[in-house]
Amino acid sequence: MNEAHLKVAFNDVDFCLKVHTRGYRNLWTPYVELYHHESVSRGAEDDEFKKARFGREIKYMQEKWGALLQNDPHYNGNLTLKHENFTIRQGPKG
Repeated sequence: MNEAHLKVAFNDVDFCLKVHTRGYRNLWTPYVELYHHESVSRGAEDDEFKKARFGREIKYMQEKWGALLQNDPHYNGNLTLKHENFTIRQGPKG
């Protein structure tokens, strides 16, 4: 995990991308239940310090993984990157 640049957010995504770029794969099994309680331990990004840190972490991820994030080989190319609701893409960039 990258404690220097990702103190709170995106460590899971960063880890998966590192695994991918090294030629390994994350495998999924239907026999496991996993619960991810996003933000439960850290709370909301509700003050200027947390917002600034989160902004730095977003910038780091975009700078390090931007090309791969925009062209995720495991994300359906027919779905939008503009929203997190998995709607149909509405054009070449949509």
